[in-house]
Amino acid sequence: MTSIMREAAIRVLMMPRDTNQHGTIFGGVILSHIDQAGAVAAVRRGCKMVVTIAMDQVVFAEPVHVGDLVSFYAEVTRVGRTSLEVAVRVEADRRSSGDKVVVTTAKVTFVNVDANGKAQPVPPE
Repeated sequence: MTSIMREAAIRVLMMPRDTNQHGTIFGGVILSHIDQAGAVAAVRRGCKMVVTIAMDQVVFAEPVHVGDLVSFYAEVTRVGRTSLEVAVRVEADRRSSGDKVVVTTAKVTFVNVDANGKAQPVPPE
């Protein structure tokens, strides 16, 4: 992932409501934010509305804790006729220790759609 990804698409402070029985943040919460960050990158690329059609294997290398400030960096890595692939990197700033850790990475594929949900060409840059 390139230096373009230095500006986070989104940042989220993890709260107690998102914890599982182990006291860490649910993986599904992180997946939802990955999807949102990817959509932000697609919109920045010129799409008005996108739908998610695929997310590659997501392996969590580190847990996310309550109080972590989690940054989701997203970059369009491939553009097809009606679809885009977006790489997303997730980093957690451990507020308790000051450490920064990479939580996971993912590739998300979106389709550019019109108001009726029909696929349409991705706008040129």
